[in-house]
Amino acid sequence: MRTLHVDIETYSSEPIKTAGLYRYVEAEDFAILLIAYSIDGGPVALVDLTQARGVLTYAEIQTFFGWLSNPDVQVHAYNAAFEWWCLTTWAERSGWPLDRWELLRRMRCTMVHGLYCGYPAGLEAIGHAMGLPEDKQKLATGRALIRTFCQPHDGRRTLPRHEPERWELFKEYCKQDVVTEMAVAARLKSFPLPQIEQQRWQRDQIINARGMRVDRQLVDAALAVDAAATGELQAEATTISGLDNPKSVQQLTGWLAGQGVDTADLRKETVEDLLGGGLDAGSRRMLEIRQELAKTSTRKYAAIKACVGLDDRVRGLFQFYGTRTGRWAGRLVQVHNLPQNHLPALDAARELVRRQDVDALRLVYGAVPDVLSQLIRTAFVPSEGRRFLVADFAAIEARIIAALAGETWRQEVLAQGGDIYCASASKMFKVPVEKHGVNSHLRQKGKIAELALGYQGSTGALISMGALKMGLTEEELPEIVAAWRKANSRIVGLWYHMEEAATQTVLSGHPHTVAGRITLRLAAGHGDKVYLLMQLPSGRCLYYPRPRIGPNRKGRDSLLFMGVDQTTKKWGLQETYGGKLVENAVQAIARDCLAETIDRLEARGYQIVMHVHDEVIIEATPEQRLEDVVAVMGEPMPWMPDLLLRGDGFEATYYKKD
Repeated sequence: MRTLHVDIETYSSEPIKTAGLYRYVEAEDFAILLIAYSIDGGPVALVDLTQARGVLTYAEIQTFFGWLSNPDVQVHAYNAAFEWWCLTTWAERSGWPLDRWELLRRMRCTMVHGLYCGYPAGLEAIGHAMGLPEDKQKLATGRALIRTFCQPHDGRRTLPRHEPERWELFKEYCKQDVVTEMAVAARLKSFPLPQIEQQRWQRDQIINARGMRVDRQLVDAALAVDAAATGELQAEATTISGLDNPKSVQQLTGWLAGQGVDTADLRKETVEDLLGGGLDAGSRRMLEIRQELAKTSTRKYAAIKACVGLDDRVRGLFQFYGTRTGRWAGRLVQVHNLPQNHLPALDAARELVRRQDVDALRLVYGAVPDVLSQLIRTAFVPSEGRRFLVADFAAIEARIIAALAGETWRQEVLAQGGDIYCASASKMFKVPVEKHGVNSHLRQKGKIAELALGYQGSTGALISMGALKMGLTEEELPEIVAAWRKANSRIVGLWYHMEEAATQTVLSGHPHTVAGRITLRLAAGHGDKVYLLMQLPSGRCLYYPRPRIGPNRKGRDSLLFMGVDQTTKKWGLQETYGGKLVENAVQAIARDCLAETIDRLEARGYQIVMHVHDEVIIEATPEQRLEDVVAVMGEPMPWMPDLLLRGDGFEATYYKKD
């Protein structure tokens, strides 16, 4: 096939960061301004769609769309989902014959390819990370030019005739993006994106475009209720304290100090600790109000309102290959961190919010912000005549690490549907432990150990997971760590085997196998670039660019590589160790299980509208059954048949946590 590399510049009055791609393009004033493209790596051509027909000839557009619609042309772009949706929407509005779904089949996303190979997202960021020569780098002037021509200013639009010199720079910027994208694609060519991942990216675009229906009435009512409740709380706080702005940390900490309550900050954990001590009534109420106002409920509702389309559907919620392990990342509403719901009567709470009955909400449920927070999930609803089937993998990471390590007692517990927390506590303390029976108090220790220690965590990990707030003392934490590691000696061995294998692979250049199914090997890239590859049971690889052995932050030799820091999101030198590598492997395998299951469900006619971590949400027809979906979740993986998967699920008329 021939190759078309393309980049476009667009205009819309909708802010793409909050509105998302689909609402951005849905705007009536959406327009494509510039199209830059190259055929088979040749010179970059430019089509300026802002010019009058007398200047922009019909032939120029026809030439580009001739290439774009040619079934024998593969189309490459950086963040290709943007080009795909914009170009097909523009073609539809302009009357050009272009099949949206046929084009998707031929689209290739250079950003996804870069993410697969361990590089950062963003054309400028990946160019720097790869060390592209200056003439291949993205132009740094782009952000200012985009602000000038692609966004409204005080409701007005800047046209090329208003800033002709800057417009010429903008055209060069667009053309340079194609140059940079082609240079990135050339560097990645040695490590092709697996065909199955290409197909999954395409399916991801279909699911993103399908979208999730929103109960717009509930969203609007929740925002109104929150505004009313927040106003009342702020008025009460002002009455108690006399502060001009009781939300100000500086003002509130100063006022608290005057009441004899000294605190350096008002973070969530700090407020919880202060409320646990002896306080006068005024200070206690001020901190309770602070706690209520800190709920993030309105942010989620506002995010939904900002990106919901004219047909009441939110689209573009997922970023394919959004993490180093290949898991999806959330976008716009960030559905991966929605608050859980524990209200006893969700239907009643939803109805009170719809009626905007603040007094009744406060009377029945207490804190209104907490009610709104717990109802966020329920803002997502199925289409008319359909219902949600919600299913997830039961304890999937525990199952995967047990299978990799050969920790047979864990596999037996999971195979029999046992409670892994009870079983772990029983193994640790050598007594029977039942959830609501004998030695039930030990289950909590088993639970915190399971959550914190599986990837080489120690006492610090237990504290981070809330061990002290669960009633455990700092003195007993080392004993819990030791007991868990003794009970799970094969998992402990897996950490050290993984670290030794990675170290020896980097030092010797020879491949090493871990647990009989994960292979670590080196691969040469462009110039002197070397990658450490972790090949998973599925055949997919995790990439660790430019690996070496050197001193870590503690001065000890460890495995170092270049990558994106998961906290700062910046490219730089990263350090890792056995437990972290095992965590990468386990989470990557869990991702492959989800991806394979999505493939199976979609192939059998189930329409997935959302997936969160290890859970899928299906907009089901009346004849589709939950038990069939759960059965699919439990089907074995061909590349890891001894992994004992099990699915759980429920039906609902709105999304919730069962």
